[in-house]
Amino acid sequence: MIRVVLPYHLRNLANVDGEVVLRIEGLVTQRSILDALEARYPVRRGTIRDHDTHRRRAFLRFFVSERDLSLDQPDLPLPDAVVQGREPFLIVGAIAGG
Repeated sequence: MIRVVLPYHLRNLANVDGEVVLRIEGLVTQRSILDALEARYPVRRGTIRDHDTHRRRAFLRFFVSERDLSLDQPDLPLPDAVVQGREPFLIVGAIAGG
C-alpha cells in the first residue's frame, strides 16, 4: 500500500482526513500515484497536474525521504521506502513571496 500525504486544501477538497492509502499495481511512479489519486478522487483532477499536459502544477512539490522529486521524470520508479509503505509520498504546497 502506498501512503500519500496531501496539503490541507487538497485533503479538504476531497473530504479526506490524514494520509491517503492507495493500492497500485505494477511500477510505483509519480504518474501511477497521481493516476490512482485522480481515479479514486475525481474532484482532484486538474488540482495537482494540468488537465491537458499532465504536468505538475507550479505551486506543488513532491517529496520522498526529504528529497525533492518534483523535477524528476514522472515515470521513474520511486524508492523502495515508498513502495513498501515505510515512507509516504508527500505532495506539498509551495509558498511564493518576496
